[in-house]
Amino acid sequence: MAMARRKSRRDFFTGEDFFKAEREKARKLRQTKWWRRKCASGICYYCGRKFKPSELTMDHLIPLAQGGKSVRENLVPACKECNNKKKYLMPWEWDEYLARLKGGTNES
Repeated sequence: MAMARRKSRRDFFTGEDFFKAEREKARKLRQTKWWRRKCASGICYYCGRKFKPSELTMDHLIPLAQGGKSVRENLVPACKECNNKKKYLMPWEWDEYLARLKGGTNES
């Protein structure tokens, strides 16, 4: 008699279900005092420019599309411009992009 394989939590969250669940977690975290404190300074994590706290967006350091999660350690306040430019880049890819902009090199 074969035993049924026990499903893990990972079995339930695949594809679009994963993204939906992680986006919902992010929406909930956006309503917390923790997030309000992170945005209070108005400083974009990436460019360092100052904005009104309400103008900052929530960005995943490691994007959901790259396996990131909506947990405090992976969420930072970012201006809309940086968030839109970063898109699905990993942190080191973003750093390389910024270095190319600042240094004017065309390294890949």
